[in-house]
Amino acid sequence: MIAAALLLAWQAAAPAAQRIAPDTARAQQVQMGTSVQPDTVTVGQHFVVRIRVRAPKGAEIGFPVGPDSGLAVEAVDPKRELGSSDTTAVERTAIYRLVAWSVGSQHVTLGSLVVSAGGADRRYAIPDLPVLVRSVRPSDSTGRVPRPARDVMVAPPVLWPWIAGGLLLLALLLWLLRRRLRRPVLSHEGRGALADAQRDFARIDQLALLEAGERGRYVALHIDVLREYLAARIPEAARALTSTELLGVLRADAPVPLVRLVPVLASADLIKYAAWPVTEARARDLARETRGIVESTEEAVLQRAESAQKPERAA
Repeated sequence: MIAAALLLAWQAAAPAAQRIAPDTARAQQVQMGTSVQPDTVTVGQHFVVRIRVRAPKGAEIGFPVGPDSGLAVEAVDPKRELGSSDTTAVERTAIYRLVAWSVGSQHVTLGSLVVSAGGADRRYAIPDLPVLVRSVRPSDSTGRVPRPARDVMVAPPVLWPWIAGGLLLLALLLWLLRRRLRRPVLSHEGRGALADAQRDFARIDQLALLEAGERGRYVALHIDVLREYLAARIPEAARALTSTELLGVLRADAPVPLVRLVPVLASADLIKYAAWPVTEARARDLARETRGIVESTEEAVLQRAESAQKPERAA
């Protein structure tokens, strides 16, 4: 009796098994593997999740974009997909670089992937991948008990306005003293443009730049004094002009020896902007020529002033 009952049950189940077997066989052709490296990270440390799928030849595999933003686990950059050279099947690997922001056991939820084959789309759920997130703090920091908060120190209501006023007055006095110390000292020889240039040249000599090997800075400071002098003597020769613009302004009718000025400015620009090497002897020659241009220009300016006054005296 028992054997006959089992035989009848097997015969009734045989047609259903024959109907399900093809779909099950097709489903078993899609294989999926997952990995998390490393599986234990600290807060903010990047880790990599790989989803590897193998499907029948000719199938198309669509991976999910990645975890939603705003969750405990977020994507660092877009996913990357790698293929395989296997010609008997389609095999692709999706790589996700992620980061976790909450400590404890977290799960990476990616959703489902889609495999398209034979005009049909099938979804396969990707299981949640666990990752352990540790805190970056020392393990014994959580057991520390903070000190109790101190009481707020309240100053007497009569004294604090005087203290604040004294600090404000002290800050004002320090500002005035600093401003006075930073004010340039006027030369005893006069306040003219030539006197200012001579004073600045003397200060450059006191720096001993050539002895320190700073030949480029030595030349650049001389050019700065020259440009300051020309701007004081000739209103059109502003300090904001480039060397080319300055020469264009001075070509009109200026008391400046352009034949000497052009090579000096050209050499200075190469030293200052093109890191052109300069020897100590060349630096001294350029400085000497710069001072000579200032003196020659001053002499020409005075001669023009005297020439302009002679017709007025004759009249």
